[in-house]
Amino acid sequence: MWRTRAAAACVICRSLANSSYGIKRKSPLQNLHLVSRSIHHPYYPSSKFQRPPLRISVQQFSSLNRLPLHKTKLLNLTHGYQSHRNFWLARLASRLLKVRYLILGSAVGGGYTAKKTYEQWKDMMPDLEDYKWIVPDFIWELDELVDFEKLLKALPDADDLAKLLPDFDKIGESLTSLKGFLSPGSPGETAFRATDQGYDNDKQFKKGLLGELILLQQQIQQHEEEARRAAGFSSQQKRKVSDKEKIDQLQEELLRTQLKYQRMLERLEKENKELRKLVLQRDDKGIHQRKLKKSLIDMYSEVLDILSDYDASYNTQDHLPRVVVVGDQSAGKTSVLEMIAQARIFPRGSGEMMTRSPVKVTLSEGPHHVALFKDSSREFDLTKEEDLAALRNEIEIRMRNSVKEGCTVSTETISLSVKGPGLQRMVLVDLPGVISTVTSGMAPDTKETIFSISKAYMQNPNAIILCIQDGSVDAERSIVTDLVSQMDPQGKRTIFVLTKVDLAEKNVASPNRIQQIIEGKLFPMKALGYFAVVTGKGNSSESIESIKEYEEEFFQNSKLLKTSMLKAHQVTTKNLSLAVSDCFWKMVRESVEQQADAFKATRFNLETEWKNNYPRLRELDRNELFEKAKNEILDEVISLTQVTPKHWEEMLEKTLWERVSTHVIENIYLPAAQTANSGTFNTTVDIKLKQWTDKQLPNKAVEVAWETLQEEFSRFMTEKKGKEHDDIFDKLKQAVKEETIKRHKWNERAEDSLRVIQHNALEDRSISDKQQWDAAIHFMEETLQSRLKDTESVIEDMVGPGWKKRWLYWVSRTKEQNIRNETKHELEKLIKCNEDHPAYLANDEVTTVRKNLEARGVAVDPCLIKDTWHQIYRRYFLKSALSHCNLCRRGFYYYQRHFVDSELECNDIVLFWRIQRMLAITANTLRQQLTNTEVRRLEKNVKEVLEDFAEDNEKKVMLLTGKRVQLAEDLKKVREIQEKLEAFIEALHQEK
Repeated sequence: MWRTRAAAACVICRSLANSSYGIKRKSPLQNLHLVSRSIHHPYYPSSKFQRPPLRISVQQFSSLNRLPLHKTKLLNLTHGYQSHRNFWLARLASRLLKVRYLILGSAVGGGYTAKKTYEQWKDMMPDLEDYKWIVPDFIWELDELVDFEKLLKALPDADDLAKLLPDFDKIGESLTSLKGFLSPGSPGETAFRATDQGYDNDKQFKKGLLGELILLQQQIQQHEEEARRAAGFSSQQKRKVSDKEKIDQLQEELLRTQLKYQRMLERLEKENKELRKLVLQRDDKGIHQRKLKKSLIDMYSEVLDILSDYDASYNTQDHLPRVVVVGDQSAGKTSVLEMIAQARIFPRGSGEMMTRSPVKVTLSEGPHHVALFKDSSREFDLTKEEDLAALRNEIEIRMRNSVKEGCTVSTETISLSVKGPGLQRMVLVDLPGVISTVTSGMAPDTKETIFSISKAYMQNPNAIILCIQDGSVDAERSIVTDLVSQMDPQGKRTIFVLTKVDLAEKNVASPNRIQQIIEGKLFPMKALGYFAVVTGKGNSSESIESIKEYEEEFFQNSKLLKTSMLKAHQVTTKNLSLAVSDCFWKMVRESVEQQADAFKATRFNLETEWKNNYPRLRELDRNELFEKAKNEILDEVISLTQVTPKHWEEMLEKTLWERVSTHVIENIYLPAAQTANSGTFNTTVDIKLKQWTDKQLPNKAVEVAWETLQEEFSRFMTEKKGKEHDDIFDKLKQAVKEETIKRHKWNERAEDSLRVIQHNALEDRSISDKQQWDAAIHFMEETLQSRLKDTESVIEDMVGPGWKKRWLYWVSRTKEQNIRNETKHELEKLIKCNEDHPAYLANDEVTTVRKNLEARGVAVDPCLIKDTWHQIYRRYFLKSALSHCNLCRRGFYYYQRHFVDSELECNDIVLFWRIQRMLAITANTLRQQLTNTEVRRLEKNVKEVLEDFAEDNEKKVMLLTGKRVQLAEDLKKVREIQEKLEAFIEALHQEK
């Protein structure tokens, strides 16, 4: 009975094992009969039952493939029917032991299988190291918080895992329905065969989305090879359809497959873009309360910005990679850059030169599509048309401002950063287009300047040259290709881009010419890769999305692809940006460490030079020196408040009298002294003082006060402080002083208040005591003696040296001096004859003097006589006034009695007392204005000037010069560059 059942089970097992369901497979364990699991098969006495592995010829491609099925190892059971009936106890024990072994073996095998399945699941997971920066930091700390060993122990047993396995019966039915589709010669055979062939390489490219893209590209290439083979094979068969039609069908099928894969790529990229955008937005809002690290490309861009400031000429020290975009004018450089940046960010023109200076564009990934300049905090939203227009206008303004007068292009670099989801990380430099002829309105050296700028950027051995060639014009008219071939003869760092391919396909008579260009056979230059792109229909109002659609539609219907003149990976700006980004980062990884070592050596040399030349000085750069000078200048301005009031008043009074003394003597005192009596004298003095006070005196006083403040300010600024004085600040202090004086203006209301005070002071005639009387006499004597001395000097110059000087110094008089000397003697006789002579000569007196001189043989002009008389009479009057001062020393008693019953009149003493008192009151008033108002306003002006200078780097460079400053500046820049390069290299290694 048992043997009969065993034989039946064996038949069932064989039938299940031999059934295919459209594919070759063996029966899983759960489909076998229960008896066959534990009873020995007499037909196959030595067979060991094992669960067969699943073999499927079709695998769906993904980086997360379905886990492979594993063999379930069961116990080797060899027992069967036993003929010994007498030992039933032994048989019972044996059966019980075998059941125990069966249970124990199943448990051990199930646990082992589960553990192995978990390990394979773990190995099949994609490598997320490339996207580690996206995931928040706390995710990587889960292994510290979660015990995965406990989870491993808690895995289900073999029976539960068997229930989780897919239903192979349904899979077999599904694959049976696809059997016809997989048969030889079917349309899908090639695609599935390529997929099956790619399964062996799945492990190599299973790391992230990049592996999928590479496998898809390989499958496309394999599909192309299969299509070519099918095309060759079809020519050998005799069918109703001609060979040409068959090839066309295969090519169309190939294009459809490529478009299908392209759409898959776009869908995957779109999903990845959205996910990355969400992650970046969460980090941007601070959901995880952590500080985002600066992106790798931003760190690299900062290094390039510092280098451009440190070494604007791009000499051998700057060999860091960047993508240099060069091309003929209107070749489409700007359009290619805009397609890579996915925004219309550059100003556009119809045929005229728009790029007038190099523009460095740093592309990086971010949650929002924005652009911002290096020296500005404003962000331009590139999804809004008004912000795009404002950005284009700002770039155009910066370009025009950078161009110096008389030039057309500039070497000054405009730095711009563009961030957005899905952008390829790289640094590009857009250069002015190369021209062949200088047109009207351009500077004569424009062509040479553009060539020098392009060569300066391209001669960097690590710069990637993106050579843009217009496909719509004849290749023989190209200028940039010769220039690029000179700078990179081997083409090791050049990528060639043919633009306007849509126009080229229409206009070129021989399409093979385009193929020759893309294959690098037409131009003398060599390149790493060749690309063909379409950047729109020439309408400046086109959006990036519409240009992408037009480009995709064009290449989909283009004969260049259908006839295999162009490869699928050589077209579209998307493929171009991917290739340029890969080349850029490859060049960066190869060269950045070498550049860091070079700057490290430069830093050591500069530090050694500083220690040898300035061992006791700190390494202060230009900004630090400016701050130090700023503090010194402010301290010196504060010192103005420490000047004593007495010192201010003495300076103001002395300077004001020097300024107004001539007017007082010539226009007030002398005319009044010519009057007949004291009443007329006082009236004349009052009138002239009133006129002087109303018109000139307050203004003169304010000018004197301002000049005095300038002198004191200059004295404090230029005064050396002994050993602590640093002459490196002298030019800066002088410039600050001049600019402050230029900006400072005295309070306009000060003159009005000062006019009233001066008028009241001059109206007072009451001298209160003898001391003031004597002070007025002393003031008058000093003034008259000073004037008399000046008059004597003038007369001596007129008449020549006296007899002592002629004998001692062997000098003689000139002819004119002899004439004036004779005239002087004649006029002195006239004064001696009439001591009360008025100040002016009458005409008959002039005639008499002239005739007397002619009688002695001296011919003289009447004007010379009057001029000489003025000085002679002035000396005579001043001497008389001085003698009158001596007489008035005892006149204070008569003054108190108003000179009643006295022939002595001292009205001139009262005049000088009024002048002296007015000077003292004016000096006191001006001193109060200085200390209370003007010094503080001057300090405010100094601070404003210093703030303006601090923001003007050109001004600081001009005012703080010298070897010491330049050495400190170079040392600071080199240190900063080296530190940023080391930080970038560390981040680069972490990203790997």
